[in-house]
Amino acid sequence: MELWQLPATEIAAGIRTREISAAEVMESCLARIEAVNPALNALVEVRPEAALADARQADAAVAAGAELGPLHGVPVSTKINTAQRSRLTSHGLSAMAGATADGDDACVSALRAAGAVFLGRSNAPAFSMRWFSSNDPHGRTLNPWSAAHTPGGSSGGAAAGVAAGMTPIGQGNDIAGSVRYPAACCGLVGIRPTVGLVSNWAPPGDMELEGPLTFQAWSVHGPLTRTVADARTALYAMAGADLRDPFGIPAVHRAAPAEGPIRVGLVRDVGLAKPHPSVEDALDTAAGWLAAAGYEVEELELPLLAEAARLWSLLLCEDLRPMVPGMRELGDEATRINLTHCFEAAAELWGAEPGITAYIQGWARRATLITRLQELLGTSTILLTPVSAEPPFEQDADIIDPERARSLFAAQWPMTSVPVLGFPAVSVPTGVAGGLPSAVQLIGGRFAEDLILNAAQAIEDRAPRLGGDLWS
Repeated sequence: MELWQLPATEIAAGIRTREISAAEVMESCLARIEAVNPALNALVEVRPEAALADARQADAAVAAGAELGPLHGVPVSTKINTAQRSRLTSHGLSAMAGATADGDDACVSALRAAGAVFLGRSNAPAFSMRWFSSNDPHGRTLNPWSAAHTPGGSSGGAAAGVAAGMTPIGQGNDIAGSVRYPAACCGLVGIRPTVGLVSNWAPPGDMELEGPLTFQAWSVHGPLTRTVADARTALYAMAGADLRDPFGIPAVHRAAPAEGPIRVGLVRDVGLAKPHPSVEDALDTAAGWLAAAGYEVEELELPLLAEAARLWSLLLCEDLRPMVPGMRELGDEATRINLTHCFEAAAELWGAEPGITAYIQGWARRATLITRLQELLGTSTILLTPVSAEPPFEQDADIIDPERARSLFAAQWPMTSVPVLGFPAVSVPTGVAGGLPSAVQLIGGRFAEDLILNAAQAIEDRAPRLGGDLWS
């Protein structure tokens, strides 16, 4: 097995024990990038000399007996909408094609402190506002499984890079599924943590520092990885108490182990989009595996999630409304079409201009939904849902026509409902259907990351290993 094929946890352990060196791992990943990135376009900035120099410094720290973090020497990619000092931070915009960051976002600082070695910057759509990953300055990222289908978005470059073996960990962020959906499209594990667990603090000058309330209250950073163990390690490496974040928590919260059996509520459909047969199969398969692992699985009707998905359209679109002229001016043609379709879909639910009263009432209703879902889940119940009602979308499905775009928004209810509520959720692969990865989503109560990761591990232990057929 090549070093680039190893999971992050094995790489970190090998470097710690000096069985392998960080420089050797980096050279292996760089060779893999050279071999496959020209076709996939997952990473849009790679600086080999700097990455190798950082890896050699990691080896020197091992030799010196320094205290090592959980990701010491592990290559990690970061997203072009996340500030990493002196690195490309274009947000997928031609007007910012050469922009670099003056400092690190808090999640990048946390990865740096954990010993991660930054290898490249991953692609994303303009403004990170689509479930696809193409833009004018950097081009289109392809799904390693199928060039005709999206790698997901907005963290599609991170997902394609990890799935193809360029890095074992990709940093992403999620306000409408932008970690979980790309992970599912590319056969990976992707976790969206509870709001506040991973700091959203950004250095002065970052374009999202004073973003609208939905961005502040819903957007989170999380890892995309090939294994659940890697996702857990990367997540807690990124987590940290940071009260500079308005939604930050004073300490890293890890829920106590639940007493007794864990209940799983299987939610297939909330009335917004009929699940595709392959999605139904993935749910049935995952439910069977969880039952075999000792979980108590029962079907559950939960219209609360449909209501949360509808609130996503109201609150996000109303927050974006004042920004739309600037986004249309700076964004590419796909951004302009997607914005039009997004607002048209929201208008069908809320009217063309819902107004301030509907907006205020929407935020008030959100609080009620959060309380009701937490009461349902408690400390020993999780939800099993689709990732999407459809398999991975065909490329540019959101800009084909308004009708197709509306079907996408409906299908993505599992992606949009969760950010509104701020709960943790993880996407985990279940196999392959029709030549594309299949996956399910697990949702837990607030700060129940370990609970859903344990369930994801039970699924991973029984699922076929993906990736080997991508690595020939």
